[in-house]
Amino acid sequence: QVQLVESGGGSVQAGGSLRLSCVASGHTYRRNRMGWFRQAPGKEREGVAVINSSGLNTYYADFAKGRFTISQDKAKNTVYLQMNSLKPEDTAMYYCMTGDRAYYSAATIVVDEYNGWGQGTQVTVSS
Repeated sequence: QVQLVESGGGSVQAGGSLRLSCVASGHTYRRNRMGWFRQAPGKEREGVAVINSSGLNTYYADFAKGRFTISQDKAKNTVYLQMNSLKPEDTAMYYCMTGDRAYYSAATIVVDEYNGWGQGTQVTVSS
């Protein structure tokens, strides 16, 4: 079992920034990807960004490219999501997720391919 604990959410005005953190504990040795998905009320879950265990490869949803940056500190078992130029449409609960698959979809981040996630941290962006 892997435990994921997110932090860093909050309320900001449009154009502002937030940095989310996710600390992983437990049986993390089999995990080869970590990332973030979000879900707004009444909407589907959508993948935001993921990073592989080496940190050499990152993947972003189109809406996140150029504004969000995913990174990790392996010594701390922590993944970060730096979010800049936030928009009201970024308002959602953000969840950390992790996966241990041999293969992942290449064209997009498929949340169902990840089998561990945390409790989430709320991000609210006002106009």
